[in-house]
Amino acid sequence: MPKGSKELTEARKEEIITACAELYKTMSFKDITIKEIGNATSFTRTSIYNYFQTKEEIFLALLQREYELWIDKLKQIQAENEKLAPAEFADALAHSLEERHNLLKIMSMNHYDMEDNSRIERLIDFKVVYGQSLAEVRNCLDKFFPEMTVQDKQSFIYSFFPFMFGIYPYTVVTDKQREAMKQAGVNYVYMSIYEITYTEVKKLLT
Repeated sequence: MPKGSKELTEARKEEIITACAELYKTMSFKDITIKEIGNATSFTRTSIYNYFQTKEEIFLALLQREYELWIDKLKQIQAENEKLAPAEFADALAHSLEERHNLLKIMSMNHYDMEDNSRIERLIDFKVVYGQSLAEVRNCLDKFFPEMTVQDKQSFIYSFFPFMFGIYPYTVVTDKQREAMKQAGVNYVYMSIYEITYTEVKKLLT
């Protein structure tokens, strides 16, 4: 780790993660390289290796940040509402994910490769935050649906979180994919992130 304050280290890590996020808006995971990310930062490309050893570690850190932002939103939902009916909670949760495009996009990737190519300490950092997201959804259920049993809440979580991995590929479709579906004769109804999430959450709660 380079010499300097903890604040400088964190600032540079954030700059690297943000550069990766910006590139990810227009480039695919396979096309983004450490060099490309380095070119988008204010310091040398080789300096990145002082903070992240692989591209996968950077994406894992970006995913961690996305989970942290989502957790903040879940806490906000709880703070701003005393009560929510199932449809109202489904609406709030759907909107919270609608704002987290990169969270859903990275989730649709191969997690095994991303996690396997990251150091154990980076993976632990990520898993801690992932665990917090599970806990925060449970906190929402505890507050808004106290009548739910422990098993009901567990069933919701173990249905909803796997469902999240499929939100992006089912809602963000390229022109090429759409044309292929058309020529294959697949009659598919396209839904937005909000629509598919709202429908699933409402179904799980009723």
